[in-house]
Amino acid sequence: MKILDRSSFCCFLFMTLAAIALPLSAIGGESYSPYVDRSYPTNVYWGDTHVHTFMSGDAFTLGTLLTPDNAYRFAKGETVRATGGEDVRLQRPLDFIMLADHAENLGVIPRLAGGDPRLLKTKDGRYFAKILAALPSLKDVIKTGGLASYNQESRPLYAAKGAWGGDYGIDDDFKREVWHEVVDTAERYYQPGVFTTFAGYEYSPNPPMLHRNVLFAGGPEQTKQTIPFSKYDSFDVEQLWAHLEEYKDRVGSDVIAIPHNPNLSGGQMFSPVNFQGQPLTTAYAKMRASMEPVVEMTQIKGDSETHPLISPNDEFADYESWFRPPSPYAGKGKSKSVDKKKVAHKGSAAKTKAKPKAAVNMKAKAKGKGTPGAGTADAKTLAAQAHARSALKLGLAHQATLGVNPFKFGMIGSTDTHTGLATADEDNFWGKMGTQEPGPYRAAVLSQFGAAGYAGIWAEKNTRESLFAALKRREVYGTTGPRITLRFFGGWHYMSEDADSPDIASVGYGKGVPMGSDLTSGPEGVSPRFLIRAVKDPEGANLDRVQVIKGWRDNGGKLHEKVYEAAWSDSRKIGKNGKLDAVGSTVDLKDASYRNSIGDPELSVVWADPDFDPAEAAFYYVRVIEIPTPRWTAYDAAFYGLKDLPKNVPLVIQERAYSSPIWYTP
Repeated sequence: MKILDRSSFCCFLFMTLAAIALPLSAIGGESYSPYVDRSYPTNVYWGDTHVHTFMSGDAFTLGTLLTPDNAYRFAKGETVRATGGEDVRLQRPLDFIMLADHAENLGVIPRLAGGDPRLLKTKDGRYFAKILAALPSLKDVIKTGGLASYNQESRPLYAAKGAWGGDYGIDDDFKREVWHEVVDTAERYYQPGVFTTFAGYEYSPNPPMLHRNVLFAGGPEQTKQTIPFSKYDSFDVEQLWAHLEEYKDRVGSDVIAIPHNPNLSGGQMFSPVNFQGQPLTTAYAKMRASMEPVVEMTQIKGDSETHPLISPNDEFADYESWFRPPSPYAGKGKSKSVDKKKVAHKGSAAKTKAKPKAAVNMKAKAKGKGTPGAGTADAKTLAAQAHARSALKLGLAHQATLGVNPFKFGMIGSTDTHTGLATADEDNFWGKMGTQEPGPYRAAVLSQFGAAGYAGIWAEKNTRESLFAALKRREVYGTTGPRITLRFFGGWHYMSEDADSPDIASVGYGKGVPMGSDLTSGPEGVSPRFLIRAVKDPEGANLDRVQVIKGWRDNGGKLHEKVYEAAWSDSRKIGKNGKLDAVGSTVDLKDASYRNSIGDPELSVVWADPDFDPAEAAFYYVRVIEIPTPRWTAYDAAFYGLKDLPKNVPLVIQERAYSSPIWYTP
């Protein structure tokens, strides 16, 4: 695994990077930056805000036995033994992590398996305890002989997932006991300046998938004054926000909610109506913008940047695509990627008979149960409401009518691993669930899952306070796994030579604002200029290109988007068709290798919007794309000598990074 250590970062990138911004006179031009008179972030910190351990009911029942202690030790770079029996370690430790175990029956299943008498008093407790006691070991499942045997052996694990939804009669005292254990464990591993842990959990209402990861800024003295809010409290996210807002007011400590997998929300994550089906209001927009400053838009269950249905002119739109229109739109307007990745597991829970009545009854207790219906929306509209780029455009429309943009978010990546192992590299992917730990069969039946992603945070220090502040101001970005270093600034006075500055940070902050910020009107007749620098992961692939994605609302209220090639490798030129030729490929599938003989290690540019209209609201973000590299499925094929993988299994990818946007408001 790869992480950008501080010493390598400085040597590789910014030999003369200062800790305090240069005075304006040293760089010239008018300043629009809030950083000129104070320190600004010079380090990018890497981490994962979405890791599940055996405390999550679905993780435990699908074989994972790694504890929060194991997960923290692994993220710090220590060797741990995976549930499947292999010793694993990150080559470079993470800088921060949040374990986001599900709030629903948090910590219940391992306690049930351990014989907790409080849980065994219930009907569901006794029923599921027998099922859990009879489960095969994950090691035996993974190492079984033959694909048919693997499917057969893993079937009981998928069937046992029903235990997660059981009614065990737990009360607030039980929830508080478990939550305090979560908080205390996070605190034991927190080393300010070295390794940061955040206490948190996942709120998981579905269907459709409208999950949020709840991340607390404070330590035990604050976070122990609440308990996790689950779908059994309400399926309505506004009720979650109200719960968190009450915590903030009462305790005086901050907290955010991070939406994830919009691609699997069936068009509901960025819907124009709320849970009750009512149009969004200004109050809703203010609360959402405040409570959800970032979105996890790339992870194991697919990429949520965009989709060919809504970005047909974007040749890179069909990346790890999982979106499927919900019924009655299933099958309409699907991209090829939807078909090629529809690989069903023969032992999936959908084919089991474990549907306990108690689980259904428990769900019925939730306040406000239900989700907004798809209504008459077509597949394209639902896709637009399920992806980040189109949501940013929809936010501009809401801004015009409500006066507030509810979808004004930064972008991060995280894994959503349920193995306890925060791995996002293709050559070290440890799977989504325990049943997907490395083995000779997963590439054939579970290839739809991707090895992604991580969050990069620009912050002054590796502390809870500093990292949380960066999340709130959206000075963050996401990658699909590689530790690409990305700087993105917007202003009115950048010059082409600024792209060559060895101290790009002082120039960037001195003349403009960083990713996640706002640009106000500039000098008349001047287009906004953007200072961009992308540097390859020191242990990864070269870069193919840097693109600027623009979205805007014209004076007639119509929403638009355009992809601009801002910088590219290998001295290529834009063709007469307006397209940049492909960078080529050095991938050798025989041994799952590639060569950095194409692409560039660094791309730096000052890009000006050639189509700027000062009367139109807009946003801009950067997408950095690597040269082609082997996908995890190719590494599995080479390592296990797989010769007969289905033809629809993808083997090559072009990984990427996504900056948070910069918004322009007239």
